[in-house]
Amino acid sequence: MPTVTVNVDDELKERMESHPEINWSEVARNAFEEKVEDFELMNRLTADSELTDEDVDEIAELIDSNVAERLASR
Repeated sequence: MPTVTVNVDDELKERMESHPEINWSEVARNAFEEKVEDFELMNRLTADSELTDEDVDEIAELIDSNVAERLASR
């Protein structure tokens, strides 16, 4: 099995070491798997899309501004 090395800052490493009961390699493996599956799903959903990158950026900006407005009004 290939090896992947992940860098974390000292504070996070100390916090992780305070939980020796957790298999951090397994946590990382699961996180990597989940993220790859998310991207594979996104690729399947957008494979036939006619949106340009600019269209996607515009939609994302609208969503971000709408969310910011809703949060500001709370």
